[in-house]
Amino acid sequence: MRMKQKLFITFILCLWLPVVYATGSHNLLPWPQQVDWTKQAFSGKALSLSLAGNTEQMVTDWLQESNIKVNPASKKVFRVTLVASLPEAKINENEAYKLQVSPQGITIEATTEQGVYRAIQTLRQLTDKKGDRAYITGCKITDWPAFRIRGFMQDVGRTYTSMEELKREIAKLAQYKINVFHWHLTENQSWRLESKIFPMLNDSINTTRMPGKYYTQEEAKELVEYCKQHQMLLIPEFDMPGHSAAFISTFRHDMQSPEGMKILKLLVEEVCEIFDVPYLHIGTDEVEFTNPQFVPEMVAFIRSKGKKVISWNPGWQYQPGEIDMEQMWSYRGKAQPGIPAIDSRFHYLNHFDTFADIRALYNSTIYHHTEGSDDMAGVIMAIWNDRWVEPEEKIINENFLYPNMLAIADRSWRGGGYEYFDKEGTNLPSEDSQAYKSFAEFEKRMLWHKEHNFKGYPFSYVKQTNVKWRITDAFPNNGDLNSVFPPETELKDSYTYDGKTYGTGETIGAGIYLRHVWGNTIPCFYNDPQEDHTAYAWTWVYSPKDQEVGAWIEFQNYGRSEMDLAPPQGQWDYKGSRVWLNDREILPPVWTATHKEKTNEIPLGNENCVGRDPAKVHLQKGWNKVFMKLPVGKFRLPEVRLVKWMFTFVFVTPDGEKAVDGLIYSPDKKK
Repeated sequence: MRMKQKLFITFILCLWLPVVYATGSHNLLPWPQQVDWTKQAFSGKALSLSLAGNTEQMVTDWLQESNIKVNPASKKVFRVTLVASLPEAKINENEAYKLQVSPQGITIEATTEQGVYRAIQTLRQLTDKKGDRAYITGCKITDWPAFRIRGFMQDVGRTYTSMEELKREIAKLAQYKINVFHWHLTENQSWRLESKIFPMLNDSINTTRMPGKYYTQEEAKELVEYCKQHQMLLIPEFDMPGHSAAFISTFRHDMQSPEGMKILKLLVEEVCEIFDVPYLHIGTDEVEFTNPQFVPEMVAFIRSKGKKVISWNPGWQYQPGEIDMEQMWSYRGKAQPGIPAIDSRFHYLNHFDTFADIRALYNSTIYHHTEGSDDMAGVIMAIWNDRWVEPEEKIINENFLYPNMLAIADRSWRGGGYEYFDKEGTNLPSEDSQAYKSFAEFEKRMLWHKEHNFKGYPFSYVKQTNVKWRITDAFPNNGDLNSVFPPETELKDSYTYDGKTYGTGETIGAGIYLRHVWGNTIPCFYNDPQEDHTAYAWTWVYSPKDQEVGAWIEFQNYGRSEMDLAPPQGQWDYKGSRVWLNDREILPPVWTATHKEKTNEIPLGNENCVGRDPAKVHLQKGWNKVFMKLPVGKFRLPEVRLVKWMFTFVFVTPDGEKAVDGLIYSPDKKK
């Protein structure tokens, strides 16, 4: 009898295990447009193949990862079919796919090999391995992207990034259906692509930052092919006629001069031969046009070489048909009917903070559109390294590349959104709001991927949707408020100072802007923040035990495009911000950057909280009080051009990898 019971239990477990082990299924990112969980999982060690098109390599790569062998005799089949159409896909049918997983095998239908590749990225997330066996959640998925361009940009013209690092980013982001790599290759500091007709263009004497660092033509061709292998479009940018000091230094001619245009056309011919891609980006931003024929003539010349042309907006003013696509930068960028647009207006990672900006990013639409159209192509997230950043890992870590790219991967594939950085902005609405629930659900999925798919990658993010604060109305900086509001003060709903009553408000997040780096353009905690004021923020944190933990703390997240000076030693910032834990002040670290000259050519050090070890603090068992004084003077200072009135505070593990488990953040001591 016992033997029969054991056999029965074993039989039940065999049926149950495939569903249990496929733990990633409900953390898919981006989330599919249509998904039906059938609970009819696949488990096995071998599959036979029935493949269409040039899909064998992408399929066998996944099989190898999943410990599944190819066995022509197997009755379980991996079948790929290329169909004429997928009518279920509302738009962007070329990247659409249907995926079905069952005990009999796996079926993918798509109109293109690109669609098959997208399906395999979903399949990768559905797959778990247990020993020598793969378990894949049973499902029927029909999926397509809301926007046809979903990309990221690296400014290597200012700060060279190694080929190894670029490939690492391309390969990882392709897994999340990012399909464009925008390669900003030229700047005032350097022309980063090898020229064989004008080799002096790459000479160290004509490079003002990281001399000798450029990409050979063979490396450029290699990266184009690497992108193609990952179904990603490479868009090279050669900025003209602005941002061209390296060109002028080499040739002693402005690009807009007749001599400069002759040289530039020879370079463009060389570039067009190197890059086997459909588009060439020509910049045209932040420059005075002295030759009205320059842009039309260069666009016509590039088109004559078989390339389509992309240009920044604001930049040259085009009419429909005069340019193939425009990329909007800054809040002044404005889409024009009849010209496909790429949204990069509020997508500059070099200005993002660690926690607040990602909330605005995820909850916003793509330029007021919940899905793409002929005129609205999509979005590119940009990293601009106006300031020299080293080592190159800091470009990824302190620009929070992977958390923000996962946010935009989900949003640009799924579509939707609740605003355009203009209603709640960086504020996370109340817990019963749909915007809060949407971000919290995304955060859960993102942190699953951080833990399972980003080991060894810089990934600066921990859970923040449980971190709650109370913040006072801002007192004018016209007296000694310490007598009214010392750290050990009783925490309540309102306070009286100088005959006036000041209330409090609540907010959620590990990072809070009182005023954004872009001022009132992006809504923050205060609707109309004023200079020369002081706010106070606090919360109580319940710890289930006495423990030593870390804390990420900062009061000015340093952008990677500013000449700002590091804070004075012994102070957190130039505003006078202070923080206490259980009425004991937490002092700032020793700042590693000590120079006093404002320059873009001296890298910063450990100013941003993710660029140093977390502060070591002790949490007592029970409730712990976190209290902050947040003064602000002017919104522009001699030492810091764009003052961020803000704070970041969250308890993390001592290594900074995760949030501390089991904590409750409650301004009212509510469990």
